[in-house]
Amino acid sequence: MNRQRIIAAAAAGTLLAAAGAYGLYRLGVQHGAAPAPAPAAAEKKPLYWHDPMYPAQKFDKPGKSPFMDMQLVPVFGSDGNSDAGVAVSPRMQQSLGVRTAEVTQGKLASVLRAVGSVAYNDRDVHLVQARSAGFIERQYVRAPLDPVRQGQPLLELYVPDWIAAQEEFLAAKRMQGEGMAGVADAARQRMRLAGMSEAQVKQVEATGKVHARLTLTAPASGVVAELAAREGMTVSPGTPLYRINGVATVWVLADIPEAAAAQIRPGVAVEANTPALPGSVFKGKVGAVLPQVDADTRTLKARIELANPAGQLVPGMFATLAFAAAPGADVLLVPAEAVIRTGTRNVVMVAQAGGNFAATDVDIGGAANGMAEIRKGLRLGQKVVVSGQFLIDSEASLKGTATHMGDSPAAAPAHHAEGRVERIAGGKITISHGPVVSLDWGPMTMDFDLPAAGLPRNVATGDTVTFDFVQGSGGGFRISAIAPISAGPGTRQEVKQ
Repeated sequence: MNRQRIIAAAAAGTLLAAAGAYGLYRLGVQHGAAPAPAPAAAEKKPLYWHDPMYPAQKFDKPGKSPFMDMQLVPVFGSDGNSDAGVAVSPRMQQSLGVRTAEVTQGKLASVLRAVGSVAYNDRDVHLVQARSAGFIERQYVRAPLDPVRQGQPLLELYVPDWIAAQEEFLAAKRMQGEGMAGVADAARQRMRLAGMSEAQVKQVEATGKVHARLTLTAPASGVVAELAAREGMTVSPGTPLYRINGVATVWVLADIPEAAAAQIRPGVAVEANTPALPGSVFKGKVGAVLPQVDADTRTLKARIELANPAGQLVPGMFATLAFAAAPGADVLLVPAEAVIRTGTRNVVMVAQAGGNFAATDVDIGGAANGMAEIRKGLRLGQKVVVSGQFLIDSEASLKGTATHMGDSPAAAPAHHAEGRVERIAGGKITISHGPVVSLDWGPMTMDFDLPAAGLPRNVATGDTVTFDFVQGSGGGFRISAIAPISAGPGTRQEVKQ
């Protein structure tokens, strides 16, 4: 009996709760407080659809890819696939270590450094020759590279031919009478023709004695670079005896890279130092740039003239040279590490609004002190990426943007696969292939461009083939090598593109 009462009471409570809930609902409706529906998820509108294998081709509506057996993939504005570049979130930029720098304007202070070796100044050379036939009776400077001073005696030469000419002149001077002045003048001229200098002629006339010996002196200070005289030898007119090089100035022959030849001009100031004389700085200027390029080192020779007042610099010394920066106009400058040289292009990653980055081709000039000159491609105030460019480029390539920095797709590596030829028509071959490990593709059916030389004759529809393919310039893929599997080893045929 008690159990029946408990059940009845529970049922009555349930009915009362339901009635109360209904009353509250009606009350809410009467006061316009109906419960709001759950907010729908915000729907994104695709910018376009594309086939990930052919990112350059865009479609304005969804559907099946005309290139492969797969559905087109939508591309949204937040995916960073627009032509503006690739978008990288701030958190991802921090993870990639992306750093940027502003394009500035200023002078490219290029201080070129080079090395060279010291040599004699060939413009400061003096030759000592015999002007008359004679014999070397005494020699004072006997060894090459001996230092000499201007006016220092070098050797004493006995000249027999001078004796007759001098005695004839002295006899004419002692004779008195009309017409003898002309005879004396003729004798004086014969002494000159015998090789005597004007000072020696005057000496004979003043002393009234015969001077048969001649003392040769150094015409300038320097070192004896060549010595051809020896005591006791006979000399004839024109015989070279000494070659004296001056040391007040020396040359340094420097190797200048061919690419830096435009910065070196005659007259440019130079500072030099050598390990043999630490702490000493020698100043000079570029005397000439020799018009010849070394085919092995691709360098030019610059001739630098340095002052050497104390004679400390000697030939053969190694010298380090610093060329003064040539004045120039203001140019656009970016950190040199921001420029990526691919071999065919010079590219920088430009930071844009909204976290976007776009690869931009630039024309670069010189580079110095960690800065590179930009002649074309950037504007003052733009920001360029100086660290993490390659990681951004990888992100761009994965998302299918056309702004990555790589060279032309023809330089891309070939990929290998095996499959069955479904159709050959319209300059394309349709192949149902297996997985492509290098691209992380699964099995699919897709079209490939035929090579320019055409397919081998032993490839036909229905054949099971092994083939290589590369990405073409239009974003598609082109066969580079193909052969039927049934043809056996050694019959694989490379096809030219």
